[in-house]
Amino acid sequence: MHFVEVAVQNVRGFSPAGRFALKTGYLVLKPPTPELSPLAGLSLALLYADGRGGDAALAASTQKAGKAALTFVGQDSVTYRVLRELGGGGSLHRLNPATKQPELVTQDTTEGNQFLRGQVGLPPRTTFEQLFCLQAAQLPSRRPRGAGRPASTSGMRALSSPGMPGLHAQSSPGMPALRSPTSPGMAISSPGMSISSPGVLPASDIPAAEAKVRELEKELVFCKEVDNLQFEVDGLNSQVFDLESKLRSTDGLKEKLRQAEAAWNAEPTPESMGLPQDIVARAERYPRMLARRDEAMARLQSEREVAEEEAQRLPDVEPLVRNRNFWIAVGVGVACFVAGLFPKDWIRYVALLDIPAFGFAAVLAIRYVDELQDKDRLSRRGEMFAVREKKILEEFEAEAGPVRKALEVFDVDTPQDIPPRLQRREQLGAEVAQLRAQLVSMEKHPDFVEAAHQLPVLRQQIELLNAKISEKGSFVRDVREVERELARLKESIALARNPQLAGMGMAGAADLAGGGMEPLEDPAPLVLGLAGDLLATDVAAVIGMTRERCVQYFSALTERRYTSVEWDRDGRTMVVTSSGRRMPVGELPPREVDLFFLSLRLTVVEKVSARVKLPLLVEDALVGLDESRLPLIGRMLKHLGTLTQVLHVTPHPGLAQLSDGPVNL
Repeated sequence: MHFVEVAVQNVRGFSPAGRFALKTGYLVLKPPTPELSPLAGLSLALLYADGRGGDAALAASTQKAGKAALTFVGQDSVTYRVLRELGGGGSLHRLNPATKQPELVTQDTTEGNQFLRGQVGLPPRTTFEQLFCLQAAQLPSRRPRGAGRPASTSGMRALSSPGMPGLHAQSSPGMPALRSPTSPGMAISSPGMSISSPGVLPASDIPAAEAKVRELEKELVFCKEVDNLQFEVDGLNSQVFDLESKLRSTDGLKEKLRQAEAAWNAEPTPESMGLPQDIVARAERYPRMLARRDEAMARLQSEREVAEEEAQRLPDVEPLVRNRNFWIAVGVGVACFVAGLFPKDWIRYVALLDIPAFGFAAVLAIRYVDELQDKDRLSRRGEMFAVREKKILEEFEAEAGPVRKALEVFDVDTPQDIPPRLQRREQLGAEVAQLRAQLVSMEKHPDFVEAAHQLPVLRQQIELLNAKISEKGSFVRDVREVERELARLKESIALARNPQLAGMGMAGAADLAGGGMEPLEDPAPLVLGLAGDLLATDVAAVIGMTRERCVQYFSALTERRYTSVEWDRDGRTMVVTSSGRRMPVGELPPREVDLFFLSLRLTVVEKVSARVKLPLLVEDALVGLDESRLPLIGRMLKHLGTLTQVLHVTPHPGLAQLSDGPVNL
């Protein structure tokens, strides 16, 4: 994962409006003002939006709304863009690889955060903030001593919203917190809200300072109550996220079912194409129908040829009026008949001869009629052949016409190609039925049913806790910030009561104020634990992975005063000096504890980047370090830039020369 572009409008620490392209490697980002640009805070506000408007503090001016957008490539190699109006709503877009056009993913804050966690591969906020955001406020020397829980990187905690798992919803690092009244001599430095060394209070201000201490102690109790409530909300949000992930396990199957149903509905049916229902059977019968038609036509042609031969063998029929024998017989018959009219007896007997004469004429007439009938019969057989041919073709057309239409509709060459086109719908229907059965089976699983039952209960609990938090106030200062201010104020009171201890500095004052200075917090357990969670392994494996490289970094930064680093099973650190002495890392001088912290953080980023690439955001965590060490640290960051993207916000000109390219914000 790496950032591609940051676009801002009316955002504190940036130009009034601008778009800043970011490439991979080690980049130095130069702020336009002495105030550092809160790149890490802006990134956290965009990637882990709290939905309650806490990011409005990033706006440079309250007169108009601030806007910001972050374009990045996710772990899935897809380009995404998050746009937000600071203090308002936002949206998440995805670049379609096929069309190269942005597509809206969601405008819902909770859904967007879950999508970034589940699909894009963004780690939990705490992991990203504590491993991949390196800021001066995170240095052990800037934290209260003896603290048990990891410190927030800001002085203000914004209450998380329900349904946002793993979000501690703190304000962005480097974001100015709400300022509370401070005692005289309490000088507060810029953006990181780190409190500078206390001055000496006048004796007349000691009662007011003590009253302020009591107020801070009450505020500390109040902040711890809110912190505990918020801790419960975060735990419930984590459970909600797990349950929602379990319920979303069917999303892939539902999407597959939706696509299968869409494909099934889109497949043509015989009715939709204007074809008969039995078109498949007709297509399968088409070769047989064609063979029957050809056989019938061949048989008809054979009979027609036989009839034509018979017609050719028949002689032409001579008209009866032209038949001489007929007329002779008729004439003889008429003559004999007429002779019978004479009175003589012998002549009357001649009249009997008209009978054979007329009979012969009748025979000739009958034969003529028979010849005419034969001729007519042969002529009618030709018409019968034409009728039979028409009937054969009509019967074939009635069966084959829909098949030919289907050939045109499906744009195929043979009837054998028609059944597969229609059988695909049947196959898709079977697939849809199978997917529906799988979905029903998954939704009836006891774990799924239990998750669906528990989810509204947990959400109700979150609403009740959020209601309690809202009663106490929408925003409260972080516990660490209150503890820091309380410690500084006690030190100032101690110096005011014992001016002779001014030369002892803060350590001596703290001894008097707090009953002895406690060692600095060991940063290793938190960092190693988060690295183990990110890599899905245990702390021992992370220790084995990072020990050698961490020693190299730490030894180089401390001019080889320390030769080895040892960790126990819980990640607590022992360092070995060049003289062989072993001591807890918290007992080292504060600046060397900071160098160990930097060494460990750089080592973890280097080792984690081999498996999970996330950009490292550095907001001048090098302030206060020796100038002689800055080139070495710059080369270390440049080396990390070959493994993952490193974005370093700093005005230091020397580091800009070491980078792969400066970017003016």
